[in-house]
Amino acid sequence: MSAETTCAAEASGLLRRQDVKTLALSALGGALEFYDFVIFVFLAGAIGQLFFPPETAEWLRTLQTFGLFAAGYLARPLGGIVMAHFGDRHGRKRMFMLSVLLMALPTLVIGLLPTYASIGYAAPLLLLAMRVLQGAAVGGEVPGAWVFVSEHVPPQRVGLACGVLTGGLTAGILLGSLIADVVHGAFGDDAVLHWAWRIPFLVGGVFGVLAVILRRYLAETPVFRAMRERQTLERRLPLSVVLRHHRRAIVMSMLMTWMLTAAIVVVILMLPALMPKLFGITPATALRANTAATLALTLGCVLTGLAVDRFGLRVTLGTGAAGLAATTYLLFAALAAGTSHLTALYALTGLFVGMVATVPVALVRSFPPAVRFSGISFAYNVAYALFGGLTPLAVSFWLRNEAMAPAHYVAILCLLGVAIALSGALPTSGTASLCTDADTGNRPVS
Repeated sequence: MSAETTCAAEASGLLRRQDVKTLALSALGGALEFYDFVIFVFLAGAIGQLFFPPETAEWLRTLQTFGLFAAGYLARPLGGIVMAHFGDRHGRKRMFMLSVLLMALPTLVIGLLPTYASIGYAAPLLLLAMRVLQGAAVGGEVPGAWVFVSEHVPPQRVGLACGVLTGGLTAGILLGSLIADVVHGAFGDDAVLHWAWRIPFLVGGVFGVLAVILRRYLAETPVFRAMRERQTLERRLPLSVVLRHHRRAIVMSMLMTWMLTAAIVVVILMLPALMPKLFGITPATALRANTAATLALTLGCVLTGLAVDRFGLRVTLGTGAAGLAATTYLLFAALAAGTSHLTALYALTGLFVGMVATVPVALVRSFPPAVRFSGISFAYNVAYALFGGLTPLAVSFWLRNEAMAPAHYVAILCLLGVAIALSGALPTSGTASLCTDADTGNRPVS
């Protein structure tokens, strides 16, 4: 399809059949890859017992196990920056396929690793190496996926594209939780500890191969093809251009990513473990409610994307952030009062967590196409590694004196989101179009 024909199609704002296929395959592949990254945390108990000396104190074993999990987050910036460099210079699709392959192979290897009883301290060291590779992969996957889908659709549908893709990533968390529950329920704790813990990782390896196959059917983005044809690809080091000329965009992107980490880490990942300690909720009840919240989050991401396209980024971000602060306080107040409507309230809160889909839209619009992948990858991954790592520590420290600390923390970051929405700092229009000037990111005058 010629550039002129594509521009005419974009003017209508309608998704073409190829756009729908791209969104569907990208979201499915993202879900399968994110499953590979998070399945570790759902089996942390078994891994801690199998990969560290049996005489290790329980608190130290837990700390070491989650340290291995955190290593994946710390590796995200480096992997993301390297893949983004080649994505801006040599193509989005190549890195989109590499990231999922780089995730699948370590996941498969983890499922085959010998334990401490067989090879001693080499076991946790090999596990650490695999987690680092997984972190590098997801560091390139998330920003690369946002860039890939947003550059395929008309500018009027960038919100929907980012919402669907982000919903796919969160569905990977839900898939990991469900498969871990199935394995524990089908085989029992003893069997899981002896051999069944390997099943979710082996399944994840198969998922990864499937995702690679799916992505072979995707085409390079029209935006990158246009830059290559017009010879407007960035010849300098893309990251150096970002750091020199787009500092304001970096700061805004990092602040929005901080808001995203507060919503995801506190409300979705930490709260199931906090509810039994703070409010006496049984772990099984907390996990069931969390499943409902994660499912609502997936739907909320898609609805947020639609709202961005319909009402604009500023309105959607401001409304969504205020709504998340309110529902988080409502949920905690109800928990303190011994609510019998936990699942419904948690699901409502999860629906508003879906407002995090405004973040990729803002990031995509903040950087011009020639350095977009590098700009998003640097800002998002560095901020996620920093704030994603500090958030659990900050909330845990605050909890010593304040039972509502998680709600306060989320509310503070939601206020930051509202402030950004009101400040006028957000980009007001998309820059993901084939009909965009690849050097400046501005729409040409026709």
